[in-house]
Amino acid sequence: MRRYKVVLHRTDEGISVSVPSLPGCWSEGDTEEEALANIQDAIEDYLIALDEQLRDAEVREVEVAV
Repeated sequence: MRRYKVVLHRTDEGISVSVPSLPGCWSEGDTEEEALANIQDAIEDYLIALDEQLRDAEVREVEVAV
């Protein structure tokens, strides 16, 4: 289980949500609850696609102090 910060963008049409740490990952909903549920699905789909894209790549992890 991982946690991601999400940014809510409220408009007259509803709420869009983006994930700053996952470029291009966003969703929307008519209510905050719907938007947050939708972004959870979008994050899962994003991570599955990323895993598939990196399947044959040589990948390393680095630690960064912030």
